[in-house]
Amino acid sequence: MTNDLTESVAEQSDPLEVSVWRSAGDGGAFQAFKVPAQDSQTVLDVVAWIQQNEDPTLSYRFACRVGMCGSCAMMVNGQPRWTCRTHVRKVLDGNRIEIAPLRNLPVIKDLATDMDPFFDKWVAAEGVFHPSKSRDDAIEQINPASAPRARADAGIECINCSICYAACDSVASDPEYLGPAALNRAWTLFNDAKDDGAGVILDAVSAKGGCHACHSMGSCTHACPNELNPMASIAGLKREIAKSFFKRGKA
Repeated sequence: MTNDLTESVAEQSDPLEVSVWRSAGDGGAFQAFKVPAQDSQTVLDVVAWIQQNEDPTLSYRFACRVGMCGSCAMMVNGQPRWTCRTHVRKVLDGNRIEIAPLRNLPVIKDLATDMDPFFDKWVAAEGVFHPSKSRDDAIEQINPASAPRARADAGIECINCSICYAACDSVASDPEYLGPAALNRAWTLFNDAKDDGAGVILDAVSAKGGCHACHSMGSCTHACPNELNPMASIAGLKREIAKSFFKRGKA
């Protein structure tokens, strides 16, 4: 037992070399910190340690700390991740970690990004509920085993963390592209029997910056911490747009 403890302490003797993006306004650069290594240490623990012990002006965002809210999403060694669920030992490059704000979003300060463009695109994709009934109508009974409900359920666990948005090269190259999260939301509503906006959804996602701007590279699906498949949702929208086009041609 003594030897195990000695080995554990020895493994942690070298501090982590952490580069953190610091910015205010348009400029910015990475700042180096040395952070004590600990067992079961997450990247969010590292960021918190820096703020509490080295620089209280470091700005970042977090809430639940248990992978439920997605607020703590950042770029870790170039990959978007929930920092609260990313253990340091899984992402170390030698003894180094680079932590930056999410890609494809404006930076407010340091590691905190402005989420407004992300949510504006949800609205642009008609990712808002379109009620088919009023509160005075009887509640519609939905068969949970139906195919449309299964398609909606497959994408409904999105928590708006913007990991897929940051991972998407199409967003990086085309600022007008609605992005995987907004299109995934549009697909869930398109398949929701209680939503009455199928037509407006297809019009929105077939416009400039819509689902056809997706190059089907799959980075969104690969990066999603909830193991959702936005690429499949986008493919579904493309199919429905094609069906709608031919139906209108026959009318």
